[in-house]
Amino acid sequence: MIDIGPNRFKQAFAEQRAQIGFWATLGTATVADLLADCGFNWLLLDCEHSPTDVGEILPQLMTVDRSLMTTPIVRPPWNDMVIFKKLLDIGVRSLLVPMSSAEEARRAVAATRYPPDGIRGVAGGIRANRHGRITDYPGGASDDICLLVQVKTRTGLDNIEDIALVDGVDGVFIGPADLGAAPGHLTDRNHPDVIAAIRDGHRRIVDTGKAAGILTTDVEQAQMWLDEGFIFVACGVDANILAREADALARRFRG
Repeated sequence: MIDIGPNRFKQAFAEQRAQIGFWATLGTATVADLLADCGFNWLLLDCEHSPTDVGEILPQLMTVDRSLMTTPIVRPPWNDMVIFKKLLDIGVRSLLVPMSSAEEARRAVAATRYPPDGIRGVAGGIRANRHGRITDYPGGASDDICLLVQVKTRTGLDNIEDIALVDGVDGVFIGPADLGAAPGHLTDRNHPDVIAAIRDGHRRIVDTGKAAGILTTDVEQAQMWLDEGFIFVACGVDANILAREADALARRFRG
């Protein structure tokens, strides 16, 4: 029987091991293949703020899956059971889902569980069970799937304990960009009010016993959040780095 091994990302949570990640928005298997060998613990394949759809996730997933270092995580465009079903069936084992309430979290959990525990549709020959070769897949899928919920609004922050405590939620990710935009700090993610809100959210997540995560493109801030106890931290975005480095190279030769 085929053994695809444990979900390494979820296993790291149980062992309280910090996981360093990277954000992939360019949506190609070539970029995913390049990033899979960088040494990051996880790579976020983004469908929310990119043109990437489910069909484009599959080749990225296939190339990252062969990595012995990096675990792929997919952010769907929204908390949608139909999209979840497609992503889970092609072999996605970890999801990052934006939301603002405990009810939305419960819907997300249900969409990742087979009946009678949830509403995930059952299919026999899917990539997730290696096209029927993993015969006990339905029985172990719920324990293998890692569900991360993303809190990025003031409402979500207000409800953070209720969201985190939903059974089936493995971790809570704080989205600093939208969180900063709400009180008027759209372009200043280092504003003291934003930092204070993140610290408050982190403390409250930890108090529920769940893992806390965040994204920042400021490397010093990334280290700060790791030092303060965030378990999963993304420290860069592919498009941002490409644009910045290409701009710098062009400026050098334009004089």
